[in-house]
Amino acid sequence: MDETDFRYQGHAGSIFGRRWAGGHTTYVVLLVHGYGEHSGRYEHVAQRLVDDGAVVYAVDHVGHGQSDGEPVLITDFEKVVDDVHLLEMRARSEHPGLPMVLVGHSMGGMIGARYAQQWGADLACTVLSGPVIGSWSALDALLAPEEIPDVPIDPSTLSRDPAVGEAYVADPLVWHGPFKRPTILAIQQAIDAITASGQVDTPILWLHGEHDQLVPMRESAVGWAALAGQHSSAKSYPEARHEIFNETNQQEVLADVIAFIHTNLPAQPGD
Repeated sequence: MDETDFRYQGHAGSIFGRRWAGGHTTYVVLLVHGYGEHSGRYEHVAQRLVDDGAVVYAVDHVGHGQSDGEPVLITDFEKVVDDVHLLEMRARSEHPGLPMVLVGHSMGGMIGARYAQQWGADLACTVLSGPVIGSWSALDALLAPEEIPDVPIDPSTLSRDPAVGEAYVADPLVWHGPFKRPTILAIQQAIDAITASGQVDTPILWLHGEHDQLVPMRESAVGWAALAGQHSSAKSYPEARHEIFNETNQQEVLADVIAFIHTNLPAQPGD
């Protein structure tokens, strides 16, 4: 698998992107990361997709990873959706005619849900992993005090594999500081916009760990009830925590993602 780095101008400065590619390519994946992290944490996901015939594009959102912006400060997720759409346009220009898939995790799942509402007609399908949709009780807890508490994400909530939490803590491109009030407010606005905009009629898959303490499954289920259309599917994983792509059963999760993608790719000549 070859990795190529690139940059483009987003809504608030320079956006850092990655492209992972292999040999024969049959579809394109837009990979959308979550809060406080960066696209580099998804190299193993990209590898599995590239092995299946994908070319994978991912960016660090504004204020994340190697992109411009104050760390973890996002004031309007509609503009982040626009940044991802610019990524799609780049991918289409480099791979004209190939079907496009979006895979988003956590906050990236929230972005992916909104993206599917706006641009889903141009996608073969969308996959949401542990998405922040419906409601998120952590928002109220963070907004209640006058000053946001300096409580970083507990790495033990990410995966049953302790090595995942250890790597997360040691990663200098991961944000380990407190949430920022404008970002929390923008997340709430995005959740509300998704709920208000309603069903996605294009193929969309919701995957969630049943022991997700960071983004509880029961809260995402509220958003899924408003979002899911006639071409929707869902699956949950017993005992799995928040980062299902980094869980001890990650191969099962990635196999489910790939199976859903293939179900929804247009037929190729000779199929």
